[in-house]
Amino acid sequence: MSCGGAIMEGDASSTATSSSSSTSMEPQMMTTHSQHFFGGPSRPDALSVTIIQVMREDYGMFTWPSSVVLAEYVWQQRAHFSGRTVIELGAGTALPGLVAAKVGADVILTDSSNRPEILDNMRQTCDLNKVNCKIMGLTWGEWDAGFCSLNPQIVLGADVLYDSSDFEDLFASVTFLLRSTPGSIFITAYHNRSGHHLVEYLMVKWGLKCVKLLDAFSFMPASKASTLQGNFELIEVKLDSDLVKGEWRRMSLPAMLVGETVGKFLLVSKFAKQSVLFDSNEPKTLMTTKTEPNNKTSI
Repeated sequence: MSCGGAIMEGDASSTATSSSSSTSMEPQMMTTHSQHFFGGPSRPDALSVTIIQVMREDYGMFTWPSSVVLAEYVWQQRAHFSGRTVIELGAGTALPGLVAAKVGADVILTDSSNRPEILDNMRQTCDLNKVNCKIMGLTWGEWDAGFCSLNPQIVLGADVLYDSSDFEDLFASVTFLLRSTPGSIFITAYHNRSGHHLVEYLMVKWGLKCVKLLDAFSFMPASKASTLQGNFELIEVKLDSDLVKGEWRRMSLPAMLVGETVGKFLLVSKFAKQSVLFDSNEPKTLMTTKTEPNNKTSI
């Protein structure tokens, strides 16, 4: 992908964790409250977010490093989030969305409709942080009246580029949301694993383009960057302006039809899923396997 752009200033911050037991989620379920700081204690606009985590084999109930990277970016770019409508996809513990809410955004936090315990944990975390966010079950690639009524100006996603079997549904949903609001943007932070040729392929397929690519170490405060293990990147994605003007170039059928009705959009999504199996040079497999929470570095 051809990308450019620069980040605003970084600032000092740190993260502290403390363990506690709780029965609010499930009986005899151990939880951890992790506290994340943004801006440093000497700054009048500094803030902190407390996250409720359930320590078990559950990706949606643990704050992964990509979430911390994206949350830091939201904080540093807070002037661009204040007063905007923001939706976080696959939010999990929702650290980026909560930071957006605290800097003045109107935030919708979403995760799989099939995981009510994750949605319930979001509600508890919002109450704990005294922020008013809308909580919504949203499964990528599935369209209903609630989803079709969304008009976000900013779409967030932390570590959503993990399971390649979800990529097609993810990009279909992102494209639909970007089409709903002219000038909107998708911002995602991710652990740079293998398989990005498939990401680039699908971005072309759905008529998207990267407008900014950043190495997380270029903007993360030293106290947070020192805890990262691996290569983390952040990208900003928009609709391809050439496509908006009708210059389809070598776009595939799904990209050409992306502006059609919801019914046709669903059919196109099914076609695109099948075409990936034939058009991609690599099999549709996981990019990597996430370790269990206790074995993965938290920030």
